[in-house]
Amino acid sequence: MPDEIARWLTEHAHTLDTLTPGAPTDDLKPLGETVRGARMVGLGESTHGTAEFFRLKHRIIECLVREEGFTTLAMEASESAARALDAYVRHGVGDPARLVARLGYWTWRTQEMVDLAEWLHAHNRDLAEEHRVRFVGIDPQRGADSVEAVTSFLRAHAPGREEDARALEVLIHARPGSRPDPEQELRQRAEDVARHFADHAEADDELVEHARILVRAADLVTRSLDQSGGEESAFAVRDRAMADAVARLVDGDASARVIVWAHNGHIAKGTYGNRITALGSRLRERYGEGYYALALLFGKGSFLARRGDDLQASPVRHRIGTGTRSIEARFAGALKGDYYVDLRDAAAPWLHAPQAQRSFGANVPQFSYRFHTAPLVPAKDYDGIAFVARSTCSHQLPHAEE
Repeated sequence: MPDEIARWLTEHAHTLDTLTPGAPTDDLKPLGETVRGARMVGLGESTHGTAEFFRLKHRIIECLVREEGFTTLAMEASESAARALDAYVRHGVGDPARLVARLGYWTWRTQEMVDLAEWLHAHNRDLAEEHRVRFVGIDPQRGADSVEAVTSFLRAHAPGREEDARALEVLIHARPGSRPDPEQELRQRAEDVARHFADHAEADDELVEHARILVRAADLVTRSLDQSGGEESAFAVRDRAMADAVARLVDGDASARVIVWAHNGHIAKGTYGNRITALGSRLRERYGEGYYALALLFGKGSFLARRGDDLQASPVRHRIGTGTRSIEARFAGALKGDYYVDLRDAAAPWLHAPQAQRSFGANVPQFSYRFHTAPLVPAKDYDGIAFVARSTCSHQLPHAEE
């Protein structure tokens, strides 16, 4: 098997000349040609805390925006908070470091993310409004900005709905499944408020959208975390909500082309965890080959993650060697350096056989993370793989606020 992998990669891999943003993108031209017919490209990552993934994605985004006409970056980040960062990206409003820090997750509070936001703004600066690239959050979690907008309007224009305003404030920090309720009373309340806004003469489109975001957030937090619930579990509902957010972008604009930034598990064309239907699977089912899924893997090195189950802990450095059990070990042993491969129409038997991939989220097991892998059938789950030989920790912003 290793010899077969080495032969196939030697024949099909495209070397990455550099991971540094701003460098010439000649080495990315084969990727650009591959996705030329796609309206959506998923950019995955096997860890949320790898600097090289941020930098490579930055390069790929530069290439797809400048040379392939992609119009939107849609990210696994707070749908609510991302609206303020979009105002910076398109119009220069606000401080990019502060706005990045408010995206809802420690994973994005990095200097690498600020660099990308600044590049997007610089790219947009001299373009007409209709040609400027958008930044969009697709995750209904962490609705602080929407809560503030909606409750302020209710208190000013509908004082009789003070109880609604107080009830919705829980959505500022509530996480998926944190308030399970089979009756979903909070979602029903949010839907009633959204209908009120839609019919209110003084509620503009921005306010109406904030109210709709809270409906999606309330739906998510009142679901159960029990994965045996299948399509009704919080995990499945989250990926469905993110897929729907991407669909609204492309269905509402025939010229829209969207880059989707999320974990490998989300951008995959199959399932993850306990058979949770992934965001990418939903996009592939809906748009066929109009969706292209590119996973990012690494060989060895270090990355940031929270330790254990503590959702409030600071991320710390985790280290891992190449190992022998994962597909990453086979990629590292087969071909040196950084590269990517297209898997569409690939007939090599090993690409269609079960493998194991590393998969680290925002939190990792305290002691056993080095042995943590997820099942993978490469050509079934992804359309392409970008491989980075060495991972180093992403660079957290100082004094980043929640």
